[in-house]
Amino acid sequence: MPAVQLNENMLHDAGVGAFFRPQEVGELGITYHQLGQLVQTGVVERVQRGLYRLVSAELTEHATVAAVCARVPNAVVCLVTALNFYEIGTQLSPRVWIAIHHKARPPRLPQIRTRLVRFSGSAWTYGVREGVFNGVPGRITSPARTIVDCFRFERLIGREAALEALHEGLRERKVTVAALMRTLEELPSRRLNAILKYGAL
Repeated sequence: MPAVQLNENMLHDAGVGAFFRPQEVGELGITYHQLGQLVQTGVVERVQRGLYRLVSAELTEHATVAAVCARVPNAVVCLVTALNFYEIGTQLSPRVWIAIHHKARPPRLPQIRTRLVRFSGSAWTYGVREGVFNGVPGRITSPARTIVDCFRFERLIGREAALEALHEGLRERKVTVAALMRTLEELPSRRLNAILKYGAL
């Protein structure tokens, strides 16, 4: 690849997001040495080992999530971070909540605070959709799946947080009872099922 092409416009045109791994630009024909040149010229910044940032990219409130998705492309954004993405409830977390496959090795993200859960079986795929965070593709649980997970992982996020997510999601029409019930058929939660059927708290 001619050196003249090694600039931010080329990366933008290729669809490189705000954060990326060396493998991604490697597919564009950029060698590790050339990536180092981009760092030296200030086009790219090395965030940590295996993770780089396009300096000219405008960062949004989802920048940290984008960095995690770039570094761990198979992860699923879930629970509190997914609630924040869909603007459901008031829960905030300094960590990015992600799920990995139950057999996967935990990712090493020394400069990014994460909270890790594991999904297996149908939980790994059901209600998981594609998303884009600051130009970086990723995976995230749907609103209905996210609320169901709040009850499935109630011991991690707390009962009040789960109830708030349910009430806010329904009131703001981010989810429907029907969507929640369909999700419960695949991923049961006795507490949420009782609430939806009988109003039992």
